[in-house]
Amino acid sequence: MNVYFAVILVLLIGKFFLIFIVEVLNLSNLSNRVPEEFRGFYDEEKYSFSQNYLKENTIFYLIKEAVFTALIVFFIIAGGFNSIDVFVRGFKIPEVVTGLLFAIVILLAYELVSIPFSAYKTFVIEKKYGFNRTDLKTFILDIIKSLILCIIIGGIIFALIMWLFIKLGKPAWIYCWFVVIIFELFLVFLSPIIILPLFNKFVPLQEPELREAIFRYANSQNFPIMGIFKMDASRRTAKTNAYFVGFGRFRRICLFDTLIQNHTKEELVSILAHEIGHFKKRHILKNLAFSILENGLMFFILSNFINNRYLFDAFKVQRLSIYGSLFFFGFLYSPISLIFSIIQNMLSRKFEFEADKFVAETYKDSEAFISALKKLTVDNLTNLTPHPLKVFLDYTHPPVLDRIERIKEISQFSINKKDLC
Repeated sequence: MNVYFAVILVLLIGKFFLIFIVEVLNLSNLSNRVPEEFRGFYDEEKYSFSQNYLKENTIFYLIKEAVFTALIVFFIIAGGFNSIDVFVRGFKIPEVVTGLLFAIVILLAYELVSIPFSAYKTFVIEKKYGFNRTDLKTFILDIIKSLILCIIIGGIIFALIMWLFIKLGKPAWIYCWFVVIIFELFLVFLSPIIILPLFNKFVPLQEPELREAIFRYANSQNFPIMGIFKMDASRRTAKTNAYFVGFGRFRRICLFDTLIQNHTKEELVSILAHEIGHFKKRHILKNLAFSILENGLMFFILSNFINNRYLFDAFKVQRLSIYGSLFFFGFLYSPISLIFSIIQNMLSRKFEFEADKFVAETYKDSEAFISALKKLTVDNLTNLTPHPLKVFLDYTHPPVLDRIERIKEISQFSINKKDLC
């Protein structure tokens, strides 16, 4: 047996079993008893409802992963990648264009398999639990828009990387790294005004009292706000959220319209204070720097697997190519990617605690922020008792009970410090 094939097979099956174990442990950590902190926000019936939501999503996720793992393994063994390669080479076009066609065929095949799962989750599970507001037209348009963006943006990057490796060989990795850095920066600056509006409408926040309260707090922190926007999230979901995107004059703070409907003015300002905290603590820049370093390592390792005959044999592909090398390397890179993902999630959880601390120290209304976190949790039916292994591997935010406990500690410390003074 080809060693590379054996490694890839172990990685694919091992990944599924890791997911299975983590999700089973996560479900086993559920408790029928509402945590004391959430009494008054969750009654027994709704708490049970939220746990059923988690169970149903978990079972669906495991079935989806099992199907995709089985299909990928079958596709490799059956020589599916070679069939696509033979097909695209039949057009007798330059290698870069051949590679783009190869990628598009695989992308379309993946989407074809994914659509039924996406449709079931959207129109069955999310509808059952009161979240879905997406109609069929919006669902289809979202898929088409996402595909077009992926083909355009991803195609440009993929073509440049192929061309660099074709022209320069192994040393091209450093130039590819710079290309990706430029594209990442480009997307960070321009996605708020070009990409995001393709999917949602953004209108300046009109509520005068809320605007005044937000600007008052922002001014107190010397934080110039370029724009506060309300997003029509209710077209697709009943879930609530807020986020911060962009830099400089492209910087935007976005509030889901569903969030505005369900929270008080004080709670909304505290949520915005949390997002401002991320900016003040330079979390966006730190995440970007981490991503840049990871990409550099990835391209360096990739350069050692370009046109590796044994790797192509593992996928039963007869002819070597740069585009094939890029695709097949992704399977081998998955353990390193997992390690980076865990580290990035750990950093993200640390950043969330820091942004929470920023709210507690600057907004001076911790109760409003705690109330906002509780409402967000209940509105989104978030799991209150995730298993520690699930948190370690997958969570970008700390569990909400941990966040609330930390905020209370900071607030109490501030009160005690003030009393001593």
